[in-house]
Amino acid sequence: MAYIDKFLGRRVEVPDGLMYHPKQGLWAQSQERELVIGLTAPALVLMGGVNDLDWLVSPGETVEQDQTVIFAITAKISYLNTPVDGIIDFNPLAKQSPSLVSDFPYEKGWLFKIRSVKASPDGLNSLVSADEYIQCLKETEGFKNPEGLKGGVSGICKAVYSGISRQKI
Repeated sequence: MAYIDKFLGRRVEVPDGLMYHPKQGLWAQSQERELVIGLTAPALVLMGGVNDLDWLVSPGETVEQDQTVIFAITAKISYLNTPVDGIIDFNPLAKQSPSLVSDFPYEKGWLFKIRSVKASPDGLNSLVSADEYIQCLKETEGFKNPEGLKGGVSGICKAVYSGISRQKI
């Protein structure tokens, strides 16, 4: 488990053993032919938490990589895309109680699962390791303002993926 002690005035965790989608601030964990996906603690700090969620597709629907699947009201409006193709299923508890997403991002606060319709999920090349995600976060307001700042911030992770190796499951 990696911790960033000062990230916009907060201590955030970035668990090892997960894969990360830096552009969206998502984590992903492989469970057989499914990926469980949620927002990372650093992304939640940058977004200002989650106040409300709405699913933009139906559970059981087949989605494509980069398709927008969630409308989130945070400190601003956010649209979340899926990093892989497959059949989607949402966490009903996250919608009923959005505070779970902020309070337990790597546990009960997961957002959705994607079940692969192929032998292995597509799009895994967009996922990186915890160390690579932390490197990407160094370009965000969280690292640039370790003690926090007044007002809002924008951007989850602006890093372009040049030179970042991809982790495969």
